[in-house]
Amino acid sequence: MARGFRLSGWTGLCALFAIASLIAWPLPTELLDWQPDKPWRAFSAAFVHLSTLHLLGNLAGCAVLAWLGDAARLPARCALAWLLAWPLAQLALLLQPALLHFGGLSGVLHGGVAIAVVELLLMRRSRERGIAALVGIGLVTKLWLEQPLAEPVLRWVDELDIAVVPFSHLAGVVAGALCALLVLALERRRA
Repeated sequence: MARGFRLSGWTGLCALFAIASLIAWPLPTELLDWQPDKPWRAFSAAFVHLSTLHLLGNLAGCAVLAWLGDAARLPARCALAWLLAWPLAQLALLLQPALLHFGGLSGVLHGGVAIAVVELLLMRRSRERGIAALVGIGLVTKLWLEQPLAEPVLRWVDELDIAVVPFSHLAGVVAGALCALLVLALERRRA
């Protein structure tokens, strides 16, 4: 018997990220984008998109992560970890002083993938662990291929009309994995 899609903390965050991106879309980017001298924009910069394809790609990422979270029945601790990782991933951009402006959800979405991988690797049965291991290997391979610590910090992909900051992907993965481990450790200690 088929089960329906359920609203959870995880799927709610996916919806929040998508809706906030749609609300921010018509606004001037300079009101919300990342700027090193305005670190409070660590929250809002995730919702700024510099092209239609950039927005659509990240909305698709939100949908995929919502589906993954629902299919895996990710618990509330994963949503909490993701909520914590979101600004941390963005604040890590301070480590890239050459980056004067930034917008997009990709780092935050990479963090969500890392959180799901940690959860499934540490808390699930062997089949789910195998799937999580494959996703984790794919994530690490993607980061390695992107060379997130190499110059230039901002790379334009002409064919896609998208500016990419691979460092934001790395920052998202690190923030997501660390927050997932922290929340899990705190939950275990409390229990």
